Amino acid sequence: MPETTFQFQDALSKLPIPDLPYTCAKYLEILQPLQTEREHAQTQIAVKDFLNNPLSKKLDQQLREYSRRRASYIEDFWYESYLNYDSPVVLNLNPFFLIEDDPNPIRPSQVKRAASITISALRFVRAIRRNELVPDKIRGQPLDMYQYTKLFGSARVPTLNGCVMQTDSESRHLVVVCRSQFYWFNVLDNNDDLLLDQEALLANFKAIVRDSQKSAVTDIAKSSFGLLTTENRRVWAKIRQKMTNSINNDILKIIDSALFVVCLDDVEIESQEELSINFLCGLSNIENGVQIGTCTNRWYDKLQIIITKNSKVGINFEHTGVDGHTVLRFVSDIYTDSILSFAKSINASAPSIWNNSSPEMSSTNDRSNITPTKLNWDLSPDLSLSLRFAETRLSDLIQQTEFAVLEFKGYGSNMIKKFGCSPDAFVQMSFQATYYALYGKVECTYEPAMTKKFFHGRTEAIRTVSNESNLYVRKFFENIPAITKLSLLRAACQKHSARTKDSSNGLGVDRHLYALFCIWKKWANSSDSEEESINDDDSDTTVHSNHEDDEFSAYSKELPSIFANSGWDKLNNSVISTSNCGNPSLRLFGFGPVTQNGFGLAYIIKEESVTIVACSKHRQTRRFVNTLNSYFVEVSNLYRETQTQGVMVDNIPEHQFDERNNRFKSLQNSISVKKDQQVNNPSAGNSSVALNYLLGGYGYFDVGEDEIKSRDQSPEPPFKTEGKEIKIFRAKKIEKKLKLAEY
Repeated sequence: MPETTFQFQDALSKLPIPDLPYTCAKYLEILQPLQTEREHAQTQIAVKDFLNNPLSKKLDQQLREYSRRRASYIEDFWYESYLNYDSPVVLNLNPFFLIEDDPNPIRPSQVKRAASITISALRFVRAIRRNELVPDKIRGQPLDMYQYTKLFGSARVPTLNGCVMQTDSESRHLVVVCRSQFYWFNVLDNNDDLLLDQEALLANFKAIVRDSQKSAVTDIAKSSFGLLTTENRRVWAKIRQKMTNSINNDILKIIDSALFVVCLDDVEIESQEELSINFLCGLSNIENGVQIGTCTNRWYDKLQIIITKNSKVGINFEHTGVDGHTVLRFVSDIYTDSILSFAKSINASAPSIWNNSSPEMSSTNDRSNITPTKLNWDLSPDLSLSLRFAETRLSDLIQQTEFAVLEFKGYGSNMIKKFGCSPDAFVQMSFQATYYALYGKVECTYEPAMTKKFFHGRTEAIRTVSNESNLYVRKFFENIPAITKLSLLRAACQKHSARTKDSSNGLGVDRHLYALFCIWKKWANSSDSEEESINDDDSDTTVHSNHEDDEFSAYSKELPSIFANSGWDKLNNSVISTSNCGNPSLRLFGFGPVTQNGFGLAYIIKEESVTIVACSKHRQTRRFVNTLNSYFVEVSNLYRETQTQGVMVDNIPEHQFDERNNRFKSLQNSISVKKDQQVNNPSAGNSSVALNYLLGGYGYFDVGEDEIKSRDQSPEPPFKTEGKEIKIFRAKKIEKKLKLAEY
């Protein structure tokens, strides 16, 4: 009997809350390679004071009580973090996926590809709603499927008190945007069966394209209401509040409740960088002073399927309710189904990925609203002005952001495993080495680990920088034997893999500490009133301002020392934000940097290639990926050198790392040489082209243990203060500053 979508939900365990001393010890371990000796000593004192303070035990107790009646201790705080984010979601929160081209040797037209992908997406919706989608598993272990209930019919709706997530679980219609004009039609009946087959969808898309071409360019600019979703969220909320006209209200309801939005772009694109820009934020193209780029042809508050004129298909998704793994399953299934559907048109016995218990096509006689209806906005002078300035601000954002794509085809996961490394950890170390090559320092780096093996699991942060990674990147740029460099690389990768495992098992640091901070924040905010319930409707867990213990009451308004210390600022300032997300259906994916001085690095590792989409604001993005390419080549050169010399790279046992002195006790212990062959140091004179590029023409270097952490410090993070010790913070002044990282 086929497995059903949600059959394992009740068997999933809850995300564990680690012991507080464990989390604090891991916190210090994560920060130590990012801090100077003096900074770390101050953080150690702050953590010790926190653990010795009765407040820490009270916060931990409150969090555990709070968690008892919650699906996950972090879930509500997660939503708060995302929904209170005021900056535009475009380039800041929404990621993109680019699906591989249609394998049909005859490239389909835009509308044919749109019809094919859309029909597959509707089959996916049907499978979820009928509980027929095969549940996700990793190595046989079921994963949480809750996020799929938030993927369709959902919208991020701005209000003056922050955004809210709305989901219409009975949504039956699509919204289509073409040349910035909006259309809608029904696609499912009340049983979630399909009202339209692929040919009928094709006819609808053709009709929409024809109708959209009747409007002049100047009229298109006036109807580009999707631009409002690119605004600052408070600005968008105020605009939306003023859209009291019943026509506009009805249109907003239709869009908010749609299954998803299909965007038909009037542009052909082949360039990797332009494709990335188009699917992440749209292209800016000013003609005679009028914006006619695809950046106006979007609605960023919802899941969007975007199809270019030359049939490139991308996904841009609102990130609050779903993570990359969930959307990747959706992308993979609809791509696979579109291929199998083509095969089925040739051979009716071709397989299907769906466990249909009944025919997918509707048998109802009710075919109302299955032809496209145009949504005609009521454009007031105020709205016209809002559209104008939303467009110019978005165009500024696009111009400020640089994209660079590296498709490295020299090797992929197969060869990386021969190096003795986890492919993901290897790419993470490549980012560390590249950044160090350019700037001579390391920065706080973020990678998400999926925690969906737990009930309502999302992600936990993996912090890449370690003592092992710092030592590796320093020694990589010294004139030492290749075997030593590869041994250090393996040690750094092993450390990263261990952290990844901990994070995936719910034993990370960021989510636990962030939840404690949120508990304190609610506590501090409630101190002005008689009482406030942390658990909302759960009256058994209430925070009182009149604490039973007067000594404890004195601490209630004081920001705990662990959060007042600069280490917490550093951890919440991820200059390098990364994510690994890929399978054969995906060609590219990407997202913007999460800090003004940062890089967003999205990567896909395949058996014979590694693809990276890099994004930054006013940094040397192209130079970064060029340096990264040279690093990949140089590591391959080092590996070949060890093979030629008959050298084997052995593991470096953990006990050989001297944590006090931040170095390995005996590097030579990690080297074994076949047949007594000796390893010669490569000289600068015969170094490879790739190595010369990495060194920038300046030769080997090592900035030193302390300098790698402090050189040219990054801009001050949110809580940086002028005084050496300022402990008193008002919660309301800083509660919007912290956000959950990232993707």
